[in-house]
Amino acid sequence: MANKKKKLVVLTGAGISAESGIKTFRDSDGLWEGHDVMEVASPEGWRKNRELVLDFYNQRRRDGLHAQPNAAHLGLAELEKHYDVTIVTQNVDPLHERAGSTRIIHLHGELYKSQSTVDPSLIYEMEGWELKLGDKCEKGSQLRPYIVWFGEPVPKMEQATEAAMEADIFAVVGTSLLVYPAAGLIQYAPRHIPKYIIDIKVPEVGLAENLIKIEATASEGVRQMMEELLKNL
Repeated sequence: MANKKKKLVVLTGAGISAESGIKTFRDSDGLWEGHDVMEVASPEGWRKNRELVLDFYNQRRRDGLHAQPNAAHLGLAELEKHYDVTIVTQNVDPLHERAGSTRIIHLHGELYKSQSTVDPSLIYEMEGWELKLGDKCEKGSQLRPYIVWFGEPVPKMEQATEAAMEADIFAVVGTSLLVYPAAGLIQYAPRHIPKYIIDIKVPEVGLAENLIKIEATASEGVRQMMEELLKNL
């Protein structure tokens, strides 16, 4: 009988997509492409100016159409041959999917989907990159970007927490571990398991034990982690 694959749970953040040319907004000035993040990533911003919000995400979608997964995304997909891999991502781009990963939990929504404003359970795959005023769900309500904005609950957090609790190996790639509740996931991973932290500047991690810190870009760090994981099969 074949050995059961070990469960590898990987939390990814903006740093893994930055290498594919996708801009991040967590800069010190609090601006995202020249906008105050609260104007384009909060329920208040949506209420104030729907057209601005729709246009902002249309630009993100258009810019991301041709973005390609980098070596870090491809490496994590490759690991599925040897491990039972779950990706928990804070990113809204589809680069993990494009790389071939099959189990992905998008904590903060998905850029190429839209959502009903009256019934959050109505989520639609978008055709193309544009969402306009007047585009409506089947209940006749305006569609909004399927993005978890600041101040909104994170519906998939429970699913991500369960995955972390069942992990045999936990990894963090390209995230500063500052955005909660996602940053707290590492605390749910079993204490005794190895926990890889990969970032150009490895963030401080509270009470987690058995940390293996790799100070590198996402691509280089994932390569190093893969070497270790494949050696230990």
